[in-house]
Amino acid sequence: MSTNAPSDVQAKLSGFSTCELSDALIRLGSPHGGHIPDLHMLSPSDPATRLCGPAYTVQMVLGSNKAAPKPSAHFVDTAPPGSVVVINAPPQVKNAVWGGLMTAGAQARGALGVIIAGRCRDLAEHRAASFPVFARGHSTLGQSPFTRPSEVNVPVAIRSPDVSEEDFPAVQVTPGDWMVADEDGVVCVPAGRAEDVIALASKGREIDDRCMQDIKAGKGVQETFKKHRGK
Repeated sequence: MSTNAPSDVQAKLSGFSTCELSDALIRLGSPHGGHIPDLHMLSPSDPATRLCGPAYTVQMVLGSNKAAPKPSAHFVDTAPPGSVVVINAPPQVKNAVWGGLMTAGAQARGALGVIIAGRCRDLAEHRAASFPVFARGHSTLGQSPFTRPSEVNVPVAIRSPDVSEEDFPAVQVTPGDWMVADEDGVVCVPAGRAEDVIALASKGREIDDRCMQDIKAGKGVQETFKKHRGK
């Protein structure tokens, strides 16, 4: 059972790099370390930008899909303050699912940023607003008629479009999971494992600090790893 308030967990997680968090998740048995591949920081331009907050998820479907559910309101209008919008788009589409008007709406509602398994557009508008946007790429095309939102605040499975599920399993993002993003990439930390991840990331940082000191002092990498990492 968690002993820390969500704000404490958020503050602690945001103090670690995504690399440190992935390493901790791997040690906990995660097959992918929570890493959502091929997502890059497109806004703002400051490489020191860090994003950390609970996931508010959006599942997109093809525009031709008439059978999938439709949300009763625009997903930006229902984004909770302090959340990170996580959008899962069909992997084959080339259009954007997020633009400058959505950034304006999300920012007005207190959302912290957006993570898109897909594409965005209006890069200059996001950067002018200093709104964090992480995505696979960008496009000149808008949502319609290519895609549409279907469900919000539901578990989503984010798959890598260029590898099999066997080679790299989908990352399951459940509403409320902790999303952390920086210049190295994007990591999902399951809410129920956050404190274990924090503890292991802290231990990993201490070990890496000792490794760095020894390597800078001229000791061999193999020798140093064996001494501090046991391998």
